[in-house]
Amino acid sequence: MPRSPVSPVSRRSFLSATGALGAACLLGPRLAFGQGASGKTVFGLGSIDPFFAAAYVALKKGYFGDAGLDVEYLNSQSGPRTMQMLAAGQIAFGATAATAAPALTLAGKPASLVFGFDRKLTYANIIVRREDYESGKIKSLKDLAGKRVGATQPQSVTWLMAVYLMQQAGVADKVDVRPLGDLATMLGALKTGSVSATMATMSMMEQAREEGWGVPIFDATTDASWQEFMGGDVPGIAALTLQDTIQKRPETVQGFVTAMVRAQSFINDSSAAELTDAIYDDYLSAFPRSAIEKTLAVYQKTVFLKDNIITEDAYQRMLGIMGDDRQFSNEELKKVPYAKCVDMSFVQRAHQKK
Repeated sequence: MPRSPVSPVSRRSFLSATGALGAACLLGPRLAFGQGASGKTVFGLGSIDPFFAAAYVALKKGYFGDAGLDVEYLNSQSGPRTMQMLAAGQIAFGATAATAAPALTLAGKPASLVFGFDRKLTYANIIVRREDYESGKIKSLKDLAGKRVGATQPQSVTWLMAVYLMQQAGVADKVDVRPLGDLATMLGALKTGSVSATMATMSMMEQAREEGWGVPIFDATTDASWQEFMGGDVPGIAALTLQDTIQKRPETVQGFVTAMVRAQSFINDSSAAELTDAIYDDYLSAFPRSAIEKTLAVYQKTVFLKDNIITEDAYQRMLGIMGDDRQFSNEELKKVPYAKCVDMSFVQRAHQKK
């Protein structure tokens, strides 16, 4: 079964679709900044997962309000949809894969990463059914040759990482990467056997393990696996906004980032149990509580960026994953250097204020 092709046509279609939707939706009913409401803004999160803990803390603790903002939280459901809504002006800030900023910029909607959540791609795990693992049918990435692997959307970061990891394992031309929609659908498809493996966030991985039917064959949260495949920090999830917003409403961007940095300080100073107590009921109750607390403990120790600074080296590693015609050509990515798509000045000012 050949994998979904990564062709220049698909890349052009992705860019065109993003730009077209942005133009078409600018007149839509939801505006990123409320009409006549000072400081009102919409924040879209690309899914429901503990890797968004800083956003959940900022919302729950009222940190946005303390910064003078009236923030509406929106589950934008996927990375591509978050990008589309940002391009359309339907949300002012998005939290999704850090790859969104260069992708949007290449699509003609210049965007910048303004806050980093993590130093590892927490959605780059791959899980399989325990029965397939214990029988010896699937023990490693190479064993996925001839099989289906679930991801979210075409050209999404889970799709990109599936392609990248299959290439690293030497089986990319033998694996069918299937776009399945959202994270819950991906878990269900694996559990029922519609796919042989799926990309997974750590909370998905922990849920499958806790329920007894799932096993990881690639765990990105372990340093050994990460260093073997990635070689250093790579921004996974980040908050971004259009450069037009930075230019026209810098005070809003600063207030947003200051609230997020304050939330990260709460995370740094809290135990996993205290952090779970703060955000579980309002944002993460769809998952088993024990799995969330365990996930947050690991994230606090090895994943979360304690200073929220995305470095140039980490950004370059991310471009390396996006390049070589997996998502874009290397020539295209030369148009989106660090200085063009990353603005850490707001994080730095937030730290200075502290």
